[in-house]
Amino acid sequence: MEDFAQFFASPILGTPAWFWLAFITIVTAVLVFDLGFLHREQKEISARESFILYGCYVALALCFGGWVWAVRGPEAGLEFFTGYVIEQSLAMDNIFVIATIFTFLGVPRVYQHRVLFWGIIGVLFFRALLIGAGVALVNSFEPILYVFGAFLVFTGVKMFSKVEQHNDIENNKILKFLRKHFRITPRFHGTKFLVEQPHPQTGKLVLFLTPLAVALIMVEIVDVIFAVDSVPAIFAITQDPFIVYTSNVFAVLGLRALFFALSAALARFRYLQTALAIILVLVGVKIFLVPLDVHIDTGLSLVVTLSILATGVLYSLWNTRHEVIDNEPPQTDDIKADAHKT
Repeated sequence: MEDFAQFFASPILGTPAWFWLAFITIVTAVLVFDLGFLHREQKEISARESFILYGCYVALALCFGGWVWAVRGPEAGLEFFTGYVIEQSLAMDNIFVIATIFTFLGVPRVYQHRVLFWGIIGVLFFRALLIGAGVALVNSFEPILYVFGAFLVFTGVKMFSKVEQHNDIENNKILKFLRKHFRITPRFHGTKFLVEQPHPQTGKLVLFLTPLAVALIMVEIVDVIFAVDSVPAIFAITQDPFIVYTSNVFAVLGLRALFFALSAALARFRYLQTALAIILVLVGVKIFLVPLDVHIDTGLSLVVTLSILATGVLYSLWNTRHEVIDNEPPQTDDIKADAHKT
């Protein structure tokens, strides 16, 4: 018993092991409940169900943050909430790209949950690698924060200059690579990512990617790309690996539900990307000041981030209040004919 007690109390990346175990237990239970109970059968998720599920994920994050506040103190709790809001804000841009991918590939809504669920599993792994690398860099060479800050400012300015541009999936390098190097079926095969089919030339059974697999690969790679922005952003708030990782994961967990809740009206959030660009620039400036020992109050950062995000959302909704927008992907099992290699 003493050995177990020592293990639970022993620090892992500066945080007692039992904190990590509690977090892993919560996340595992949520994912099992989500897939094994709520969505064990493939079905189209309604906007109402999505809003309820997203509310539950937000409530779970608030409870976890409250627990961190109570056990580790107000500073750690405030850092968690601020990191959560920043990561949740930046995840909004990810939703726009995912919606574009699903629409282009014609992924039926009934299959979209499966792609996003397995995408979350990938996120847990890749975010851990990126955060671990980032923490190691900061601990060994603090001036790397200058690079992080400059990168975020540059990304924010670049995003601001492209707010009116649309994502061109047809010319996306990832899709072009997949088309060139893999065999892709022209039709969906239910929820399968891989299927065996006769080779068009030899007749021999070979593995083909399905359009659903193409969507999953693109969503995973897109998340890694966005993580390059979002992970450094939270280093402006804290360099505590536990706070950084847990706030990231809780923000991403609700991403699927938020996607289904907003996917039919994403085009109405016209000025949200502008708000996200401003947040990135401000976070970049904040992280640039950390090595100079200039610290902006975490509570102030939280209020400013929420205010900018709320302004972008509300102004977008007001400005597009008279528009009728249909963002639904085609409900078909076909993918574009030129999107496969034979």
